Amino acid sequence: MPILKDKFSSATGGLERMFQSKAPPLIGVDISTSAVKMVELSDRGNHMYQVERYAIEPLPRDSVVEGNINNLDAVSETLRRCHAKLGSSIRTVAIALPNAAVITKKIMVPAGLTEDEIEVQVETEANQYIPFALDEVNLDFHVLGPAPGSPDDVEVMIAASRKEKIEDRVAVSEVAGLKPSVVDVDLFAAQSAFELIEAQFSDRGKDQNIAIVDVGATFTNVNVLRNGQSIYLREQPFGGAQLTQEIQDKFGLSREEAEVAKRAGGLPDNYETDALNPFLETFGLEVARALQFFFTSTQFNQVHHIVLSGGCAALPGADAAVAKRTQVNTVIANPFANMALSSKVRPKNLAQDAPSLMVACGLALRRFDS
Repeated sequence: MPILKDKFSSATGGLERMFQSKAPPLIGVDISTSAVKMVELSDRGNHMYQVERYAIEPLPRDSVVEGNINNLDAVSETLRRCHAKLGSSIRTVAIALPNAAVITKKIMVPAGLTEDEIEVQVETEANQYIPFALDEVNLDFHVLGPAPGSPDDVEVMIAASRKEKIEDRVAVSEVAGLKPSVVDVDLFAAQSAFELIEAQFSDRGKDQNIAIVDVGATFTNVNVLRNGQSIYLREQPFGGAQLTQEIQDKFGLSREEAEVAKRAGGLPDNYETDALNPFLETFGLEVARALQFFFTSTQFNQVHHIVLSGGCAALPGADAAVAKRTQVNTVIANPFANMALSSKVRPKNLAQDAPSLMVACGLALRRFDS
């Protein structure tokens, strides 16, 4: 894909890697607020994949805050431990920037331009939309295809990020002994993984509004897709850390103990009534609220499906709570549902962890770009 070489950093990392094709064998690495997640896939032919291995390693508290790496040493050490747990000989990785660290903008340019001519257009547009000097950012673009309703134009996606945001993620990866080959964006990586899920919907979701609701530790991100394109984004301050805090307060556990108990169980009988159910009720309300914002700010008045991702999506009853509150068909994200599994992967564990592995899966899929 085209590269604005004069605006980018070296091969050690930059958005010039975001749309790079034909990546070498690599591991998808998602550095979220609460954990590092790694996924390795292999190709079985005919667009069929196999999960070779995956690993999740919790991050120390406040080492990543709102997408920013606050403690490079702690994050590097967590990456090293996660890779050791993964047990892979591959050290080349695809990493992602948080959505908040990237400015994206769709523009239209005349069809038939050369790559060099598109580069000039992108530079001109970037100066209008990016509130930083171009020498402070890494910039990339990708031609999406013919512009809707304008046959003489094509749509181009521009993506830009401050160099320091990319350099932090590259640095922690390299200190951990890993080699970043691709830098993507959380949003785009999750959408890549979603393409493996949409086949379960009628007519593969064509002309349907599908909301991907990702519940992280502190924020919930809502991304509404229509025919593969994002038509609405919203971030709300609600996440799994609220349930973790409730477990700590009610049952006298440390944060680490509460996180383990939330995933593995073993809490007192009153956990569901006193902590889980109230949290799920609030979760359903937050999703319903996000959909109302979607309806009032777009021309659409319907969402056909909701796909829940993130760690909280695996909580028992999460899908039912959201479906009840929104009256919309709700499913739990599992991009691995139609993949083969190696002997190293336990199906039950993967099914539980799948909703939190959407970004890592999407990054791992970069290995098969053509």
